[in-house]
Amino acid sequence: MMDRAALQVILLGMFLMSATSDPVKKKKNVDIYSFYINSTVTSRYATTVITSRVANTLNESQEIQFEVKIPKNAFISKFRMTIEGKTYDGVVKEKEAAQQQYNQAVSRGQSAGLVKSVGRTLEDFKTSVTVSAFSKVTFELTYEELLKRRLGKYELLINAQPMQPVADFKIDVHIQEKPGISFLEVKGDLSTGDLANAIKTTRADKDVWVTFYPTQDQQTKCKSCGENGLNGDLLITYDVERQNPKGEIMVSKGYFVHYFAPSDVPRISKNVVFIIDRSGSMSGRKIKQTRLALLKILSDLDEDDHFGLITFDSEVSLWKRELLRATEANLENAKSFVKEIRDRGATDINAAVLAGVDMINRHPREGTASILILLTDGDPTTGETNIEKIMSNVKKAIGNKFPLYCLGFGYDVNFDFLTKMSLENSGVARRIYEDSDADLQLQGFYEEVAVPLLTDIQLKYPGGTNLTKTSFSLYFNGSEIVVSGQITDNSVESFTTEVIAVSKGSNVTYQDTIMTKDPSDVPPENENFMQRLWAYLTVKQLLDRQVLLKGQEKEDEKKEALKLSLKYQFVTTLTSMVVTKPQEGEVEVANKPKEGKGGDGYTADVDSDDDDSAFASFSVINHHPAQRAFLLHSVPMDYPAAMDYSDAMDYSDAMDYSVMIHHPLPTYGSPTIHTTTPPAVQVHSNRFLLPVVGQSKPLCFDVPLPHKLRLLQDSASEFSMNGESLSENHGFHQIAIHYKTNHHLIISTKSISYHNGQDKVEILWGQELTQHNTDGVSLVVLENEMNVTMGNIGVVIISHKKDGVKFLWPAIWEHPKDVNLTGVLGKSDISYVKTEGSQTPTLKMKDKEVKTYLETVSDYRFHSTPVQECWLVPFQAVMEAEISDFTVTQL
Repeated sequence: MMDRAALQVILLGMFLMSATSDPVKKKKNVDIYSFYINSTVTSRYATTVITSRVANTLNESQEIQFEVKIPKNAFISKFRMTIEGKTYDGVVKEKEAAQQQYNQAVSRGQSAGLVKSVGRTLEDFKTSVTVSAFSKVTFELTYEELLKRRLGKYELLINAQPMQPVADFKIDVHIQEKPGISFLEVKGDLSTGDLANAIKTTRADKDVWVTFYPTQDQQTKCKSCGENGLNGDLLITYDVERQNPKGEIMVSKGYFVHYFAPSDVPRISKNVVFIIDRSGSMSGRKIKQTRLALLKILSDLDEDDHFGLITFDSEVSLWKRELLRATEANLENAKSFVKEIRDRGATDINAAVLAGVDMINRHPREGTASILILLTDGDPTTGETNIEKIMSNVKKAIGNKFPLYCLGFGYDVNFDFLTKMSLENSGVARRIYEDSDADLQLQGFYEEVAVPLLTDIQLKYPGGTNLTKTSFSLYFNGSEIVVSGQITDNSVESFTTEVIAVSKGSNVTYQDTIMTKDPSDVPPENENFMQRLWAYLTVKQLLDRQVLLKGQEKEDEKKEALKLSLKYQFVTTLTSMVVTKPQEGEVEVANKPKEGKGGDGYTADVDSDDDDSAFASFSVINHHPAQRAFLLHSVPMDYPAAMDYSDAMDYSDAMDYSVMIHHPLPTYGSPTIHTTTPPAVQVHSNRFLLPVVGQSKPLCFDVPLPHKLRLLQDSASEFSMNGESLSENHGFHQIAIHYKTNHHLIISTKSISYHNGQDKVEILWGQELTQHNTDGVSLVVLENEMNVTMGNIGVVIISHKKDGVKFLWPAIWEHPKDVNLTGVLGKSDISYVKTEGSQTPTLKMKDKEVKTYLETVSDYRFHSTPVQECWLVPFQAVMEAEISDFTVTQL
């Protein structure tokens, strides 16, 4: 029996990052003999329970992992482990209290847990426990979510990846909808091939049951399966009957929910202005996909719609000054304009959005719906760059007259800014992922807002209190408005709803009354679902509003969200789940991903509009039986574009990889620092060295600290390298390298993290020679040097230590001559001629006279840091652009 002291496991509402050195090896001698997923959907509210029963078949104790993926919008509400007949239940607590436990454990030298964020639609929950020889453990995880209607359907997504064929594998889904189910379809990886025969669907008047019971043999033969068994999704899509245009109202135990989605109203013609970023950072595939998407969207406009096109960099260009009707001739003209959009210049978001607002304001049309759609991939870098001022300008200009939708392309975009600006103007923000289907993502978003049916919707509930959101600017075909609340007087026999809206310029009213004493169709085991639905929706909306509020109102709503999260045991960004389990002296931390923040501390980047991804896992890495290693990371939601690593504990077992070793020969483009600066003097800038062909002395230029820079980019091969420097510190404390859509390498002064979308590798500086080679990626880590080859580009990252502070220097050491590199290190076509006879040293560069000074610097591209002289010139003279054109908001 396990009689050791209890271990506290803490599941916080944020991101951390996990890695295991050999996940396949851990599965040996582990038998997952039962794996059940049971999902019950009652009036769109889904409660899913995942139960995994695992046996340790070794004659000694070993660590057993439990890892499952859950929908990003779900709240975990229960977790328990049963070991040798004893159950360990999780208890949700305020996050700060759990964090204190975590900090205390770390201060005592105990180990800490880790989490990682990647993907689009799922979070990954992972934990582990040590199980005695020939003993068993049962893991049980419950999560809850309100299914959201998009494009006329709800989607219930269930992921299954048990990591081995399971003798007793079952997925059971029961959907109960009071108005009846109009259609249902089962899709996904797990519905293809032989697995389709394992799916059975049974339908009744108001119920549907879907079962998925694959045999062990079937679990190895699907499209995405193999010797490790199932690996994929089961996607159940459905909609309900909508015979009552006033909506569906349900009342249960003092709570109500109102689903409002009329379809018998005429569509409203719209005025839509597309505001498209064409700055230099949109180069390559992003601008191509944007053109493709716009061409398709233009084809989908209705003839009575009016539209406008605005492109912007440092300048704002209007296709036409006024909104034009979507006639065939105008659309063809607009498509010709779109085909010629080219990337260039900086990013003036303020001027572009104000131009779009002005275009709509100058052409009002009665009985129509106006929409602004902004697509950008970066921060404002020219014109008005103060974010608060931009938001103020836009809010004042729009004046609550129409919504602004912000689409953030990729990971360099300031998504917090876009989220707040859109929410302030009755819109939403959504991330567009840099992937092969980015054009389809853009089209998909437009389809959701393509057909407005009602504007200025107000919902009223006499006798209702503690209501969720009741005011909406637009209702689109295929969507749904959901309002929930409490009934003030449980003794009343009827409950009335009223919806007031505008349809094509005319007011319309929907009124309905239901009898509260009617017998409920809800089975007894689900009778509390409506109260939990109300709590779920209330907490979601309170948390979303935090970005808009200030002062006491913000604090009051945060307290209310926390109170409800604790009452209903939801793991949110404000709460933590603490689980006691039979292992000694460890505290593990896992955080619920939160959209929109990146960088230092416990932060994350996730879309506010429910269509983005997150990956949150919870894990412990087991090495030597007496030693455990943990790394703490902070990452943005979708995948780790920016991370901050905490100190690692013992990591004694180095990973074993085979790889071809490259011998780096660093060339141009590496940063340098004054060697004459005394240690007591603060560092105010990084100095970059630029060798010039035919000249004995290189050029050098300064970039003020702190900064986040785009160091190198090759759009053709989808390679990019970014670096972040801190105030008053030499060099870079963190460098991120991305290749194609799935290879991401994060290098800090303490550790190195690489993932390719599936496998995750963690390496610490100072280990023995570590090598990794896969999919055109070669990584070689020496004691104080890392050689990286991705595709046909090779770079070297050298770790230095100066005045007791560690820092990184990057340099290019391999690339084809025909590759067009950009970024701070990508400049290669520079030349100069020294002008004779001038009292002040002057260089002639690009037919311009540039004053210069001869400086002595240390070249940190090499471990030996040789000292040499260079001509110091302004950044603008070398790069022919502003520093802001090379800055990024996320690594």
